[in-house]
Amino acid sequence: MYELNQIGEKSYYINCPAKIGIYCADETNVYLIDSGNDKNAGKRVHKILNEKGWNLKGILNTHSNADHIGGNQYLQQQLDCKIFSNGIEKAFIEYPILEPSFLYGGYPSKDLCHKFLLAKPSEVTDFSDDDFPKEIELIPLKGHFFNMVGFRTPDDTLFLADCLSSKETLDKYQIGFIYDVAEYLNTLEKVKTLKAKMFVPAHAPVTDDITELANYNINKVDEIANRILSICKEPTNFESILQKLFSDFGLTMNFEQYALVGSTIRSYLSWLKDNGKLTVVFENNLLKWSNIV
Repeated sequence: MYELNQIGEKSYYINCPAKIGIYCADETNVYLIDSGNDKNAGKRVHKILNEKGWNLKGILNTHSNADHIGGNQYLQQQLDCKIFSNGIEKAFIEYPILEPSFLYGGYPSKDLCHKFLLAKPSEVTDFSDDDFPKEIELIPLKGHFFNMVGFRTPDDTLFLADCLSSKETLDKYQIGFIYDVAEYLNTLEKVKTLKAKMFVPAHAPVTDDITELANYNINKVDEIANRILSICKEPTNFESILQKLFSDFGLTMNFEQYALVGSTIRSYLSWLKDNGKLTVVFENNLLKWSNIV
């Protein structure tokens, strides 16, 4: 874990729970692509930088999930580097309490305020800043989170963040986190058309061909959507839908999974309703979802 791997003339990644990319602008100056899930990840990155004699010019954040920005604060404090993001992702990085609050849909209890969902705040600079490395291509990858982006380095290495999961992860956990299902599917269709020497997903193996994995992720979305439609043949409330999905997939409920999977299933329900496949009815002051296909 935390081994440094070179995958292009100027591109590396650190193998860790959420892969950290490194782009070498020259022999001395480098940029990170994300920073890992906590202060310890930041310390490990710092050690690698020192061993290689690299100067950290900045951190390019793909999005604001805690497992991608957890090392930001430590590295910024230690190395006085800029951190780059934009829009709502920038706001979440500067005010990380927004993540557990958003996931829960209200004030988050202490059960949700841990390092996997609540990072330390850091100071963020917009992608439009003059110090952002202009040779890096930003690729919008909306869907998993609000304004997630990927980065293509000049040696044609494409860092894809969380726009898809590995087959092993999907087979084990079944329901990957998605904020906007429509945009997520649009992103996967776009990813299927992209060409690069190497693709680096944050939570899947590095590959030179991403098409098969993108299709696997698309098929998993379709499977979950169809299960929801089946559950809602009779008007069903949200808690019962969530319970049935956990039971069907053999998942174990806890506070964190309730927030993460629950938020995702609400996104599926909104998507299915907006596409005319579900409607809602109110019975005895209880909202229920009903299949109208």
